[in-house]
Amino acid sequence: MSSLCVLLGIRHPIIQAPMVGVSTPQLAAAVSNAGGLGSLGVGASTPAQARELIEQTRALSDKPFNINLFCHRPAHADATRESAWLEHLRPLFAEFGAEPPQQLREIYLSFLADPAMLELLLEQRPAVVSFHFGLPPQDWVDALKAAGIRLLACVTSSAEARLAEAVGVDALVAQGIEAGGHRGVFEPERGDAAIGTLALVRVLVRQCRLPVIAAGGIMDGAGIKAALALGAAGVQLGTAFVLCPESAANAAYREALKSERAHATAITSNISGRPARGLSNRLYGDLGAALPDYPIAYDAAKALHAVASAQGCHDFAAQWAGQGAPLARELPAAELLAALVAELEQA
Repeated sequence: MSSLCVLLGIRHPIIQAPMVGVSTPQLAAAVSNAGGLGSLGVGASTPAQARELIEQTRALSDKPFNINLFCHRPAHADATRESAWLEHLRPLFAEFGAEPPQQLREIYLSFLADPAMLELLLEQRPAVVSFHFGLPPQDWVDALKAAGIRLLACVTSSAEARLAEAVGVDALVAQGIEAGGHRGVFEPERGDAAIGTLALVRVLVRQCRLPVIAAGGIMDGAGIKAALALGAAGVQLGTAFVLCPESAANAAYREALKSERAHATAITSNISGRPARGLSNRLYGDLGAALPDYPIAYDAAKALHAVASAQGCHDFAAQWAGQGAPLARELPAAELLAALVAELEQA
């Protein structure tokens, strides 16, 4: 049994990524019951909503699972920039006979500005908590560790790994540029090193004391084997689980992931205000205007998607996916995990 399995109390060193909007209690429980680590993304949830998700998952599984939080710098509202962005999008809304919203909202709080979420975690004590976009304050980390919770931090560079190691997390999720969904970069305004998964894993294994979990582009047992051969203690897969019936991905997202579009993922900040990889659509590319802060910008994209999808158009949907997307399989989560384990043993 790997060191990561012992650390997290799981049988197989495979983590289902905590994809907000896709992960569900049913998906997390199925993965955990099958011996991996299921995850729930609660970055867009209130503490009350997060409590309900945790309780639903516990009703389906008595195994460890992971709760993931967004640790981005809280948004700075800028009415001028937000109004200009909405005007920039006005022609797209007009295609569907709609007006842009009058104003944009910060649609969810950063964990860094949500002490009530910390209190919920200390009360509920999930087996594992993971951080994306950054790290919480030292005293919050210390409190979570004192509650017996294992902590994971997503990092995209050696510099971020050093910060995570210094604050006292238990393991590092090495997110390569291939990964679907939001880049975990701590300070995107300072640029993105854009390191591939295998290179990042190898560098972190050599430079850090903590277990390293490979994330990005891994879809099958051969990919897992490659990551482990480079020293990873485990892997985190997201796109691989999107087509599972237990995921919350809608029909349009599923069809897109099974189409030729899966071969053309790209990174954009235009949807949410932070860089994220997904299936390219009309919001990708240079739109020629300054973006509002994350997640304020997301409010605009969600509004545009709502009016378009109401008329059967999914050209503005956030369909996050990594570069391994063409390898996605439509299997129940437990069957997929069993297949991954069997492929790993055969590799």
